Amino acid sequence: MQTLVKEPKEAKKKRKKEKISFKEDFKRNKSLYLMLIPGIIFFIVFSYVPMGGLILAFKRFNVVDGLFGSPFNGLDNFRFMLSSSMFPDLKRAVINTFVLNIIFIVSGTLASVTLAIVFSEVRNKRAQKLTQSLSILPNFISWVIIALFLDIFINPRTGVITKLLLTFGMKTNFYSDPTYWPIILMILKVWQGAGYGSIVYLATITGIDSGIMEAADIDGASRWQKITKITIPILAPTVVLLTLFSIGKIFNGDFGMLYAIIGDNSQLYPTTDVIDTYVYRMMRTLNEFGISTAVGLVQSLVGMVLVFVSNALARKFQPESAIF
Repeated sequence: MQTLVKEPKEAKKKRKKEKISFKEDFKRNKSLYLMLIPGIIFFIVFSYVPMGGLILAFKRFNVVDGLFGSPFNGLDNFRFMLSSSMFPDLKRAVINTFVLNIIFIVSGTLASVTLAIVFSEVRNKRAQKLTQSLSILPNFISWVIIALFLDIFINPRTGVITKLLLTFGMKTNFYSDPTYWPIILMILKVWQGAGYGSIVYLATITGIDSGIMEAADIDGASRWQKITKITIPILAPTVVLLTLFSIGKIFNGDFGMLYAIIGDNSQLYPTTDVIDTYVYRMMRTLNEFGISTAVGLVQSLVGMVLVFVSNALARKFQPESAIF
């Protein structure tokens, strides 16, 4: 059995002495630190400065007094958020957000991993580049344009799918029946994002040591065996890591997608109304900025807790995939 050799004390002292200060490191890597500045400014302006608005969650906001002049009302916004008048709609939005995001994460991950494996198995370079480009293209199409395309297929009068169903004696109006929409949204989400999401997995596959694959060829492994025994196990840490990032946003609905496609169609709210659209509608129609901020604050705190919990589980079962 191989034994672990302890590092000598002299080597430890030498390694500690070799540690350089931030000032020295900045001089050595000045260009790299300068490249960080735009990113740091971006996150400060768009992620940290807006946090000042969270004070609205504890205020009775009115436009005349403004953000800092409005009176504090303690936890009244949170109590009203859980009151009998609001709780049923909020509960529905929370459940829909959670369910839709679980569907999106599972289907998106499976589709992205599958595409990455398929792309890696395509031997013709031109065909590989063409298929990759075509799969990534939908990511750059606006959800408003996608909503128009969708209407071509499911419009109650002129939709291609609607007419096809009518030939089989099935009459349905997709815009008034919420049952179909989790599946429709899943298909759209996979079509739009799976190709772009496969880039990271494809990069991981490309980085696999060719010697491993050559050894598998010598042993007579088939393509399927190489995929299941080599490629997928190597992809597992990347899948876990990206899933952890997704879990942090599991209570954040894709507002751009849902509002562009669903809009204010209340008939579809039972399966499509998420926290983000609910908060936006509350601000737009009721001008309840304090309650909306309270909902958003709770949403962010729950997401943060989920990140810590999922990271702890990842560190326990697959330490190399943990974020911290």
